[in-house]
Amino acid sequence: MDKKILIADDEPSIRNALAYALQREGFLVETAVDGEDALEKVRLFHPDVLVLDVMMPKLGGYEVCRRLESRKGIGILLLTAKNDIVDKVLGLELGADDFMSKPFDLRELLARIKALVRRLEREGAPAPEGSETILGPLRVRPSSRTAELEGTTLDLTPKEFDVLALLVSHAGRVYTRDELLEQVWGFDYAGGTRTVDIHIQRLRKKLEPHQSLLQTVYGIGYKAEKML
Repeated sequence: MDKKILIADDEPSIRNALAYALQREGFLVETAVDGEDALEKVRLFHPDVLVLDVMMPKLGGYEVCRRLESRKGIGILLLTAKNDIVDKVLGLELGADDFMSKPFDLRELLARIKALVRRLEREGAPAPEGSETILGPLRVRPSSRTAELEGTTLDLTPKEFDVLALLVSHAGRVYTRDELLEQVWGFDYAGGTRTVDIHIQRLRKKLEPHQSLLQTVYGIGYKAEKML
């Protein structure tokens, strides 16, 4: 396994223990001691997964997420000392893929990282050519993982694209939140259905003034509005 993991945490005991465990699993590992160091290591190391502590000197984990120049192909797992839904929602809004509260079980954290790597590999698999989907002003191209609204390319995170592509390619079909979690995040995702709601909200903002392309089916889930 040649996947690269960057661990950013100001606690040496956590940094060293996690680095050792990941190296034993065959990962290439680099560490960072604070937020500024993390941003520099991202630029130099090009990690596949960034394990990012929320509370760090100089720059916290949330600010690191905001300042990342490109999220394409990088999975982010946040570590937080708080078990607060507000913190988790904020992390997801900034593009994090998963999160764990401190103190954590090392075996569970390793399992989460491996699950995130598997999801990134699935997302990176080439899509069939010619599978473009058009829904009104929206054009989705799975082969290049791009979406255009009225000719302008949308700035989407990997998960935002996956949710949008799934709904648009099956316009008119209603997906429950659990179905979206299963098909986009996979069985091994440890988050809850609130994750789906957050991604739909972010997609609607990016689809302005055509937010109505994504419809809420109250009490059930979501669908892409089928165009007549």
